[in-house]
Amino acid sequence: MKRSIFVVLVLLLCGIVAYAEILPETPLWPNGAPGAMPMTEKETVDANGYIRNVETPTITVYLPDQDKANGAAVVICPGGAYWLLAVNHEGRQIAEWLNTIGVAGVIVKYRHNPFRHPIPLMDAQRAICMVRYRAKEWNINPQRIGIMGFSAGGHLASSTGTHFTKPNPDAADPIDRMSNRPDFMILGYPVISFTQPFSHFGSRDNLLGKDADPKLVELMSNEKQVTPETPPTFLVHANDDTGVPPENSIAFYQALRAAKVPVEMHIYLKGGHGFGMVKGSCPAADDWPKRCAEWMKAMGFLDAKTKPETK
Repeated sequence: MKRSIFVVLVLLLCGIVAYAEILPETPLWPNGAPGAMPMTEKETVDANGYIRNVETPTITVYLPDQDKANGAAVVICPGGAYWLLAVNHEGRQIAEWLNTIGVAGVIVKYRHNPFRHPIPLMDAQRAICMVRYRAKEWNINPQRIGIMGFSAGGHLASSTGTHFTKPNPDAADPIDRMSNRPDFMILGYPVISFTQPFSHFGSRDNLLGKDADPKLVELMSNEKQVTPETPPTFLVHANDDTGVPPENSIAFYQALRAAKVPVEMHIYLKGGHGFGMVKGSCPAADDWPKRCAEWMKAMGFLDAKTKPETK
C-alpha cells in the first residue's frame, strides 16, 4: 500500500515537472543595465541558494502547465537584507508552488549592496514591465501581474506598490512604455519601515547607506507612502519574529486600511523569521500558502473568467 502511494506521488511530481516550463534566465536590460558599475567580487551562489554580488539583473520565468494556467503571474523578490538573495526557499520554491495553482512565477535577481537605492527598485519595476510586455507570449493577463517579496524583498515589493510611476508612451524602449504598477502584492515577513524602533536597520543601511538623508529614509518607509492607488495586499508574519518584528506588517496593514485598500493579514504564533515555504518547519510555513491562494481566488486573480477586484 505504501509503495503504491509512493509511486502515485512520484508520477504526480513527474507530471508537474514535465508540463511546467522554466524559461532561460533573461537579462532585464540586454544591452546593459542603467547604473551599472564594475564589481570587485564575482557573483556567487552557495549550496543553500544564497546569491551574492549580483551585477547583471535578470528574471527566470516558471510557467505553469497550459491546462492549469489561469493567466496570473507573480514577480518574486527573494529576501536577504539587500545584502544577498535567498533565491532557493524565497524564490524557486515559491515559483514552483505558484505553478501548482496555475500562476506563472517570475524570480527577479535584483542588484543589492553595494548598489544603493534606486537600483533595486529599478530592477523590480523593470521586471514587472518586462512581464507585462511579454504577457501574450507567456499566456499571461497583463492585468493580473502581482509581486511577492520576503523580508527585505518584501520591502522591495512594497516599494513597487507605493512608488510606481506613470507609463511613458514615448519611451524609446517599448518595455519601458509598460506600467510598472503591480496589480497586487503578497508580502512575507516584510521590512516596511525605516524610521521606527522595529525597523530592520541592516536592510536600511544596505539600501540607503548609513548616513542616508532623513528625507530619503522617510520616503522609503513604505507605510508612509500608501495611497488609495496602492495595490491590494496579502500580508503574512510570525508573532515571534525578532529579526523583522511583525509591527512592520501591522503598520502597513493599518496604512492600507486607512486608505481603503483591500488587505488581508495573517500573523502566526510561531515561525520566527525567514520560514518561507519550508514544509514542516513551522505551522506558518505549512498554512500561509493555502490562505494566500484563498485570498487570490477571492480577489478574482485565479479565475480567468472573473475580473479581479481592485477596490
